[in-house]
Amino acid sequence: MGFESAGFQNVGSWLMRLARLDLTVFDDVKDEATATVPALAVMVVASFAAGLGSWLWWVTLDFHGGSEKIGEALFKTLILGGILQAALWLAWVYIAAMLLSRIFGAGADLNRMMRAMGLAFAPMVITILMVIDILAVPFAVIALGATLLLSNAAIQATTDAEPQQVIVANLAGFLVFAIVLGLLGNVAQIYEIGGISPGIFFVPLET
Repeated sequence: MGFESAGFQNVGSWLMRLARLDLTVFDDVKDEATATVPALAVMVVASFAAGLGSWLWWVTLDFHGGSEKIGEALFKTLILGGILQAALWLAWVYIAAMLLSRIFGAGADLNRMMRAMGLAFAPMVITILMVIDILAVPFAVIALGATLLLSNAAIQATTDAEPQQVIVANLAGFLVFAIVLGLLGNVAQIYEIGGISPGIFFVPLET
C-alpha cells in the first residue's frame, strides 16, 4: 500500500513538470516502479474526461431527446467510450513496443513505455473543454495533437531506437487507436451526432 502511495504522491509534480514541457520527467517516470499504477490512473482519468467533454458538448445541442437520450449519451461516450479508449491506448503502446523490439531490434520495455506514455496521455483532459461549443473541435484537436507529440517524446525516453523509428512506431500505434475510435463514432449513433467514442472521435465520420 505504501509502495503505491509513494507513486501517487509524485503525480502532481510530474504533471506540473509536463505542463512546463520539462520532458525530462519521462526519464524519471520510466524507471520508477511505483509510477506504473499512477501513470495508468492518469491515462484512465484523461480518457473519462474526454468522454465527459464530448457528453457535455452533446448536452448543449438543441436536438437531444430529453433525459432518456441524455442518459444514453452519457453511457455511450463517457462510460463505454472511456473504457474503449483506455483499451485502445493499451493497444497503441503494445503496437509501438512490438515494432521497436521485433521490427527495428531496439530496446523497448513495455512497462517503461506504459509509465511514460500514461503520463503523456494527460493532455487528453483538455477535451473536457468541448463543452464550449464554439471551440469544441479546436480544443479536442489540440488535446489529441499534444498527446501524440508527448507520446513520441515518452517513447524516445524509454528506448535506444533512432528518432525516425520512434516516429514510425508511435504513428503505427496511434493510427490503430484513432481509426478504431473513429469507426466507433459511427456505431449506435445518437441522433446522428455521435457514437461510442469519447472526445473528437464522438463526432461521426459521416454526417
